[in-house]
Amino acid sequence: MNKLPTGISPRRLAINRLKDRKPLDAAAVDRFLARHEVPIVEGSRCSFLFRGEADEVFVVQRIVGLPELLPLRRLRHTDLWYLVLDLPEGSRVNYQLEIRRGDQVERTNDPLNEKLSYSPVGTSSVCFGHGYETPEWTLPDPEARSGELVQLTVPSRALRRDCPVTLYLPSRYRRTASYPLLLVHDGPDFLQYAAAKTVLDNLIHRLDVAETIVAFLHPKDRLTEYSNSAAHSRFLTNELVPRLETTLPLVGKRSARCLLGSSFGAVASLSAAVRSPDTYGSLVLMSGSFVFTDIGTDHGGGEVFDPVVKFVNRYRTRPTHVADRLFVSCGVYEPLIAPNRSMVPTLESTGTTVRYVEARDGHNWENWRDRLRDALTWIYPGPQKFYYE
Repeated sequence: MNKLPTGISPRRLAINRLKDRKPLDAAAVDRFLARHEVPIVEGSRCSFLFRGEADEVFVVQRIVGLPELLPLRRLRHTDLWYLVLDLPEGSRVNYQLEIRRGDQVERTNDPLNEKLSYSPVGTSSVCFGHGYETPEWTLPDPEARSGELVQLTVPSRALRRDCPVTLYLPSRYRRTASYPLLLVHDGPDFLQYAAAKTVLDNLIHRLDVAETIVAFLHPKDRLTEYSNSAAHSRFLTNELVPRLETTLPLVGKRSARCLLGSSFGAVASLSAAVRSPDTYGSLVLMSGSFVFTDIGTDHGGGEVFDPVVKFVNRYRTRPTHVADRLFVSCGVYEPLIAPNRSMVPTLESTGTTVRYVEARDGHNWENWRDRLRDALTWIYPGPQKFYYE
């Protein structure tokens, strides 16, 4: 267990000081909660709290290596429940509370914590461990000029549907320039939950990232299209890229094309590059769902992962050079951390230059948002023009 900062002992934790209060009554708890932000972060210790009548209360989280349900203890003579969890410096953890009263079980966000994490499936509470701060470059900057979002529809024979694409054009966009291209899987989610437009505006304004045209892709059935789908790969390489390079002032060279994706989107990015190794110069793979088996077929991911496992197993057996530069990231609290760590030497064995980044975070959009600067400044640094070569 990590040590607390100098001068703070476990006995001096706020919850332990409360235990020594006399009288320890409802008024004392009221004053305690009024003085502290929940969870209470004191060095490496985070105290989760719940107030109310219940038979059992649990913190529900998905930190690999910990049980999904962590029980809270009731503070004697009160209706206050608590759990002290040790979190390393810079950690960020999404969680909910499970409250059991008789046969009734309720899962809810923490009513004492206003900080929320957002995703397509809803919200959860979030704990910022000591040292974590939301990166300022993810927040709107009034000094940054705003790029433009343009809606486009690309008919696809490969996918047998019309495919919506949201284009990001940098604020100084002009037809006489030449721009690199970034293709982003799960585009609407990156825009809504990972602040992708704000991040691009800020990083381009600060000259951290080159002026780039970005195509945010809209999947229809992402678990099918992104799980090593030949049809999706044909759409990207044979239909979308040629369409964009015909109608937009793009560099049009391998070194100026990059695929980005998280989770299943990372699988889709690698899959497309494997099928067309001469098309993309760079890949950004965040928390890739690179599930595989070394022995047997029981991968534990369910049927939806079957095509992914076949693809990753095959690639690990015979890895090929698919891009010159790969950015790979993963949260150390994710169940996917082991597969992602394992993929790095496999990718490097092909002669590809790989930059690998880990974060004390989980499988969520804020994790992927927080890695965007590292990824984009490495793939398309501004104002350098190396990728034009």
